[in-house]
Amino acid sequence: MQDESLEDWLERVDQDYLAHISLDCVVFGFHAGQLKVLLLKMKHEDRLALPGGFVMKTETLEEAAIRTLRERTGVENVFLQQFCVFSEVLRSDPATRPDDLRRIGISPEKASWFAQRFISVGFYALVEFSCVVPRPDWLSDTCDWYNLDERGPLILDHDRILETALHTLQSQLNHQPVGYNLLPRKFTLPELQKLYEAILGKKLDRRNFQRKIFSFGILRSLDEKRTGVAHKAPYLYSFDLRKYQKALKGGLQGGW
Repeated sequence: MQDESLEDWLERVDQDYLAHISLDCVVFGFHAGQLKVLLLKMKHEDRLALPGGFVMKTETLEEAAIRTLRERTGVENVFLQQFCVFSEVLRSDPATRPDDLRRIGISPEKASWFAQRFISVGFYALVEFSCVVPRPDWLSDTCDWYNLDERGPLILDHDRILETALHTLQSQLNHQPVGYNLLPRKFTLPELQKLYEAILGKKLDRRNFQRKIFSFGILRSLDEKRTGVAHKAPYLYSFDLRKYQKALKGGLQGGW
């Protein structure tokens, strides 16, 4: 898809892709103590948008989401989870949508395909910030990370999709571990706590957090310390991947 021109892709879009079904991906990253989300700056549009796309007739929804994420981030094997279907009748304004499409370079004869009603399947992905190389698609000028509280309004119903994904991730913390896909391989306990606080949107008591996270048995203490810090060097940890995967399948007890 990325190796061809927009014109060539438009020529085959109606024959290669399913009508009325789309997907939107909420890509979360974590950097400098902040939860980030990957967003596109659409052409001729002041508002931002979630990465998304359409489903080819030869692939599953999951395969389409994996392909979309690979095209936007360059990352393979990301944590990806379907979380909701968005099927409101007026997800976009049918009166203005054709004009919006024409402004970003889609011809009138092709605009009708894009302007039809689409039911969108939402996926959220957890990726390590440093591994992502953001790439815009044909219909956008930029693709970049944004702090959740600095993003501004999004197009269509993308604000609702993003908020639903965040609530799903917050709920997941109550019964599954989070961190392996968002942190570097080696991290400190304060960094892990900041990640949980960024997702939950609240401060956590340090002693209670450490007692609980150790009780899960998913951390491996390393005989190393974080270097190059102004204060006392903290010890480094990594996830015990076998126990982490077991906790993902079997769940954890208690909430935050």
